[in-house]
Amino acid sequence: IERLNKLTGKEYRLPTEAEWEYAARGGAETKGFKYSGSNIIEEVGWYSGNSNNSTHEVGLKLPNELGLYDMSGNVWEWCWDWFDSGYYKSSPGNNPRGANSGSYRVVRGGAFDSYQGGVRCASRFGLNPYGRDSSVGFRVVLAPGFSSGL
Repeated sequence: IERLNKLTGKEYRLPTEAEWEYAARGGAETKGFKYSGSNIIEEVGWYSGNSNNSTHEVGLKLPNELGLYDMSGNVWEWCWDWFDSGYYKSSPGNNPRGANSGSYRVVRGGAFDSYQGGVRCASRFGLNPYGRDSSVGFRVVLAPGFSSGL
């Protein structure tokens, strides 16, 4: 992302967990689906039941209400936030920024090797940010003026 920012002169970053979930759920256009864009996972996502245990080209399934593809399944997606399993019990209700520190970063959305329940919009867990895994990827947001708090 740092190289992308230098190359373009723009400010890209990982989404916060709250931003990721808002986008996955369809933003203001949400229809309240369990998965990103549908209640039927086969329409919108790749998971262990239909992926043949591998990733797939983005855009082969239907998009969600915002026109975003593959936010349920295919690969887990990194978020900016540190992971805290109990964070949402005491977090602000509007645009929470996650825990202040931690050992793991949040990943969201499930992957090609996740079970069906693991690719819901609400699916999340913590992952070592220094590791590598074929089931983890990222998407970036263009965010001028964002302060990472570092």
